[in-house]
Amino acid sequence: MAWNEPGSGKQRDPWKDNGDKGGGGGSMPDFDALLKRARDFFHRLFGGGAGGPGIAVIGILIAWFAIDSVVRVDARETGVVLRFGQFSRLMTPGINFKFPRPIESVSKVNIGVQNTTDQVRMLTRDENIVLVDFNVQYQVSDPQSFSFGVRDPDQTLGQAAESAVRSVIGNSDMDTILSGQRAELMVKARELLQATLDQYKTGLTLTELNFQNVRPPQEVKDAFDDASRALQDKQKIEEEAKAYASKVVPEARGDAASVRAEAEGYKSEQIARAEGDAQRFTLVEAQYKAAPEVTRKRLYIETMEQVIGHTPKVVDLSSGKNVLSLGTDAHGVSPGVAGAATVISPESKGAH
Repeated sequence: MAWNEPGSGKQRDPWKDNGDKGGGGGSMPDFDALLKRARDFFHRLFGGGAGGPGIAVIGILIAWFAIDSVVRVDARETGVVLRFGQFSRLMTPGINFKFPRPIESVSKVNIGVQNTTDQVRMLTRDENIVLVDFNVQYQVSDPQSFSFGVRDPDQTLGQAAESAVRSVIGNSDMDTILSGQRAELMVKARELLQATLDQYKTGLTLTELNFQNVRPPQEVKDAFDDASRALQDKQKIEEEAKAYASKVVPEARGDAASVRAEAEGYKSEQIARAEGDAQRFTLVEAQYKAAPEVTRKRLYIETMEQVIGHTPKVVDLSSGKNVLSLGTDAHGVSPGVAGAATVISPESKGAH
């Protein structure tokens, strides 16, 4: 039924029953009749009968709109929404909605940790050829930069990683690469690679960069093995020398401390003895001034006793020339002398 029926000067509502004179008053509408009239309206609108293509087209459009507007994003992904080819927003994991294409389109980016492995052959600073197998672990930290920063982020990452490894290995010696300093080289390569990725705005963040295997080419493997064995022998000898030094040095330090202590003791002893002799000399000098003759004789006798105290002889000093040797027994000791010398002075002889 047309909205404006010919012959009538006023508009009519096609949804209402023809027999209803507009007096619907507050009565409830008949839903079945409404659906039937809506179906008839669309049939007339698209010029088809009961089997016309209009309803099918509308159903297809509605289904396409519903299906293309719902996007499911996994937990390890982020959706990049483009509206008419221009960045619009990011979709979080879960069920998301958008306008159907070609209004909006979605590109899913894997933001989980990913791996890439490569091998390079290069020259070291000391002109040795080496093969390096390295592994790079990374994840997408900025999906927008990852999608629009560079044309091919994965290829860019591979080239930048190879460049960083070549730069670090090429500036190092073979011994440094094969020794325990390899960890420091990996840190330098990781920092250099991350700086390059940030400069290119790739939206990638490194989580790890490892040198999985560093070895010489097959052509020079024998020579390299000889050099490696020599290096191991060198390290072994150095370790033995360090062990010997750790044993000998403490002993030498102990001996030095002992000698130093003995020297300090001897020094203290000599100083004390010298001070005692000086004090004794001072006392003797005072006695000598008080009684010169007696002191002189006493000093003479004490000196002679010290000189010949361990000689088994009797010395007669009364005449100043006679020295009498006593006979010795089987043990070489004079009877009654007990190995001590007896000094007979003129004064003692006169007394006897």
